[in-house]
Amino acid sequence: MQILDGKKTSQDIKNEIAAKVKTMKDNGEKVPHLAAVIVGTDGASLTYVGSKVRSCEQIGFESTLVSLPADITEEALLAKIKELNEDDNLDGYIVQLPLPKHIDEQKILMAIDPEKDVDGFHPANFGKMALDMETFLPATPFGIMELLERYKVETAGKHTVVIGRSHIVGRPMSILMSRKGYPGDSTVTLTHSRTKNIEEYTKSADIIITALGVPNYLKAHMVKDGVVVIDVGITRVEDASHPKGYVITGDVDFDGVSKKSSFITPVPGGVGPMTIAMLLKNTLLAREIRSRK
Repeated sequence: MQILDGKKTSQDIKNEIAAKVKTMKDNGEKVPHLAAVIVGTDGASLTYVGSKVRSCEQIGFESTLVSLPADITEEALLAKIKELNEDDNLDGYIVQLPLPKHIDEQKILMAIDPEKDVDGFHPANFGKMALDMETFLPATPFGIMELLERYKVETAGKHTVVIGRSHIVGRPMSILMSRKGYPGDSTVTLTHSRTKNIEEYTKSADIIITALGVPNYLKAHMVKDGVVVIDVGITRVEDASHPKGYVITGDVDFDGVSKKSSFITPVPGGVGPMTIAMLLKNTLLAREIRSRK
C-alpha cells in the first residue's frame, strides 16, 4: 500500500510554480494576480481564504483579499463582480462559498468572467472541460488527476467508481476519468444517494473516488484487493479523547480499507492540500492565456 501524499505533492507544485514566477520576474513580465472574495465572517471560510492568500505570497503571486459584510445586497455584490471582471490587473479570482442565504449563489457564479474563473465553476468552463478543450478545471478534481499522474497510477481500461454527483467533485471526476489520454481512459460508474446496492459497484472497482461527506462510509468489505482509493470527504467528528474535542475524518474507514489498497489518500493530508495548489496552477494558466492576447 502506498500513500498518495497530497501535502508533499502540493508543495512540489508550489515550488514548480514559484520557479516559473521567478523567471517571469527576471524577464520583466507581469506575475499572476489572484483575488479572493469573502462575504461575512464564517470561520472555516476565513481560514481557507487566508491559506490561499498565504500560498500566493509564498510563490510570488500578487494577491488581493476582498472582504465584504455579510449583509451586502446581491446587487452590490454583483457590482463588485463586474468591477473585478473589468480589472485588467487581475488574472483570476474566486468567490468563497457558501454565500449568505439572501444571495443567489448561481447568479453570482454566472456573473464571473469565464476567463477569470480560476475555480472552474462557470458553465462555459465546465463545457470546455467536457469537450476536452483548454480551460480551468475545478480545483479538487484537477488535484486528484494530478495525484494519479504523479504517482503513475494506472487508469486506462480500469473501472472507476465515483461516489457522489456534486457539480464540484463527483460529476467533473466522472468526465475527467473517462476522457481520452492519461490519466483517464477509464470506464466510469457514477453512483450517488439514490444508487441501489452501491456495494455491488465498489466491490468491482479498480479505482474508487468518494465525495459523499459521510464519515467512515467505505468499509474494507466493500472493496477488492489492490483497489486505488481517493477520499475527498472531510468531516469533523466529535471525539472527547482528542485535545481539540474532534477529529477530521474522511469517507473511508482508513484502517480497514488501507490494508486492501494499492494506493490511498489520507484524511487530512491527501486531496485537501492539492485543491489550493491547483487553484494556483489555474491562476498561472490564466496569466499565460491573457499574455497571449
